[in-house]
Amino acid sequence: MPDSNSATAVSKTAVRTLWFAVMVIVLDQLSKYWAVTSLTFGEPMAVMPNLNWTLTYNHGAAFSFLADMGGWQRWFFTGLAAAVSAILYVWLKKLPNQLNVETIGINLVLGGAIGNVIDRVLEGRVTDFIDFYIGTWHYATFNVADVAITLGAGLLILNELILKPRHEKAAKQQAVDAQGDQSKP
Repeated sequence: MPDSNSATAVSKTAVRTLWFAVMVIVLDQLSKYWAVTSLTFGEPMAVMPNLNWTLTYNHGAAFSFLADMGGWQRWFFTGLAAAVSAILYVWLKKLPNQLNVETIGINLVLGGAIGNVIDRVLEGRVTDFIDFYIGTWHYATFNVADVAITLGAGLLILNELILKPRHEKAAKQQAVDAQGDQSKP
């Protein structure tokens, strides 16, 4: 049974690692401010081969999903992101008090979700400006929050499918090895 100090340490994980999510939010909002004040809507500015800065606005979700639905989607996606953020915060609070792949992944998704929610609440749309393309094919324009969400989700998948099973297997092997050592005279 964990003592009260252990429970307190675990609950502080969210607060002690939230700086990472806050950093994502700040970078996202600063980059969007730069895009809005420096770029002309719809006019690409070449950065390097296959990458432009192109100011666009997304009234829907990923890939402009539901963008033309009359405005209700603004509040739907805001509510959805708020609910996901609350779930991520609770998840974060239950983790051991350390910065690892799982806490980084959660904070990246959390920071990205909040970054886009800020846009939806204040502007009714999300500011996008990163335009990746190959030849004449252009990927959907995106932003720093979207990058953080994608990287965070990737880290969480990596953790669940590869890292956590490896760690559990190693822990089981250590337990077996420890039992074997105890049975020797």
